Amino acid sequence: MPRPTPVQFCTGTLIIVVTTVVLLAVSGATGVPAVTALVIVAVALGVLVTVLLMAADRRRPAARPAADRPGPEPRRATRPAAPEYARQR
Repeated sequence: MPRPTPVQFCTGTLIIVVTTVVLLAVSGATGVPAVTALVIVAVALGVLVTVLLMAADRRRPAARPAADRPGPEPRRATRPAAPEYARQR
C-alpha cells in the first residue's frame, strides 16, 4: 500500500485532533474508558479520511511534466522599436 503524502498525513492528524476535542467537549466524558472510546473513534475517523484521500489521489490523472505540455510558440528575437521620442524630427 502506498504511503500517504504529507498533506494527507496532516489532514488525517488534524481530523483526529479536532474530532477528539469536539467529542470530549460534547460528551463531557471524564472516565478513562469513556475517553478511550472517544479517542478510538477519532483515530478511526482520521484513518478513514486519510485512506479516502489516498484513494481519491490514485484516481486523479498524473500531471504531465512541463516539457511535454503544449505551450505557446516561442517568439523570434526582434529588435525593439525605437521609442517615440527618438523618431521625432
